[in-house]
Amino acid sequence: MKTKWKVTITLVAVAVAGAGVWASTVYSKRGVVTVQTSLVTRTDSLIAQVTASGEIKPKNYINIGANAMGDITELLVKEGDRVHKGELLAKIENTQPRADVDSQKANLASAEADSAASEAGLKAADDNIAMLKAAVTESQADLERMKQDSDRAEELYKEQLGAKQDFDSKRSMYEAQKAAVLQAQARLVQARTQREQTAAQLTSSQRRIAVARASLVRSTDVLDKYDSRAPLDGVVTNLSVRAGESVVPGLQNQTGTNIMTIADMSVITAEVKVDETDIVNVKLGQPAEITIDAIPNKTFTGKVTEIGDTAILRSTGVAASQSAISSQEAKDFKVVIAMDNPPDEIRPGLSCTAKITTATRKNALTIPIQALTVRQKGDLEPKKPLTSGGAQAATKVDPAVEKARKEELQGVFVVSGGKAVFHKVDTGITGSTDIEVLDGLNEGDQIITGTYQVIRTIANDAQVKIDNRTTTEQPKS
Repeated sequence: MKTKWKVTITLVAVAVAGAGVWASTVYSKRGVVTVQTSLVTRTDSLIAQVTASGEIKPKNYINIGANAMGDITELLVKEGDRVHKGELLAKIENTQPRADVDSQKANLASAEADSAASEAGLKAADDNIAMLKAAVTESQADLERMKQDSDRAEELYKEQLGAKQDFDSKRSMYEAQKAAVLQAQARLVQARTQREQTAAQLTSSQRRIAVARASLVRSTDVLDKYDSRAPLDGVVTNLSVRAGESVVPGLQNQTGTNIMTIADMSVITAEVKVDETDIVNVKLGQPAEITIDAIPNKTFTGKVTEIGDTAILRSTGVAASQSAISSQEAKDFKVVIAMDNPPDEIRPGLSCTAKITTATRKNALTIPIQALTVRQKGDLEPKKPLTSGGAQAATKVDPAVEKARKEELQGVFVVSGGKAVFHKVDTGITGSTDIEVLDGLNEGDQIITGTYQVIRTIANDAQVKIDNRTTTEQPKS
């Protein structure tokens, strides 16, 4: 055989052998899935947090509206001023109500003068009655004495010991005194009647005083409404008007003029909106970390002081119970966090973000969140053997069994003996990147953490190849 044929045959044999080796290698790797893994570890402290955004608000603030209609004549404060409760803030033109107050004061003074005169008259009437009572008593005493004189004169006359002229004189004096007593008693009755009239006049004067005082209180209250005063200690955070502008009070279907806003800056809160899926984990008193967009690189602390019970539509900010929009729209709940030490430069309305710590675990067994996946129970069962025709053997379908096969299980894939074995896992709290494992895994177990596509599609008991190189790492040549 010629040399060139020998070389050709040798090259063909080598090529066939190489192809056989390559085909054998490819066949042996058929069905092997490349995965990324990590170990189940223990964490000293696992923290579950709820993140929500909102704005800075004082815990207590009041909008000062106009209680009367007119032009503002004076503004005694400006934005940023600190005010105290009861301090005068603004004045509205008040010529007419002040005139009404002056008129009511005059009416009250007149009624009080009439009352004083009636009281003086009543005292004079009492004194006159006392004098007339004394006069009646004196007249009655004189009448008794004159009766005795008349009786003695009559006895003496009958015994002819006294003159008839003396008897007649005594009798006349006695009869005259009787008339005097009746006259004194009549004057006493008349004085008493006059006293009742004076007492009635006094009562009327006192009632006029009560009416005048009530009218004065009303007029004074109306006048006071033309002055705006601070209802609390705080800071003027918004001044909506200027001196000379006209303001109107609120009516039933119309909002009145807002003059200014006063905020109690002693207690500052972060009012945030928490997603409905997280609100069940938020409780009163839980600590929170607050960051403010306008104050970068600083974190403030606080505690949850208020949790809203009414869901708020995310698109409109209206309570879900008061909206006609579909209830399927995303909803939030208001949560108020009181800041511990708010900075001096803080202002109401600043945007903020709060991280509320809802739970903490010490020495917790954890896995990366992305390792968790869900499989139906039936997908984890071994495949049925194939028939000679290559199809699975047909079996009678039991509805209860089929329903049980569709049960969804939460778990992770553990690498064991070069295979991905599904383990059902019970989980606890969720941290920022890790989740607590309560049951189903042991510390040190090697679990599949990537890629996302692999975790979604990998089958139970699939052959796996571990490649934990980062995406920036290049394979060796």
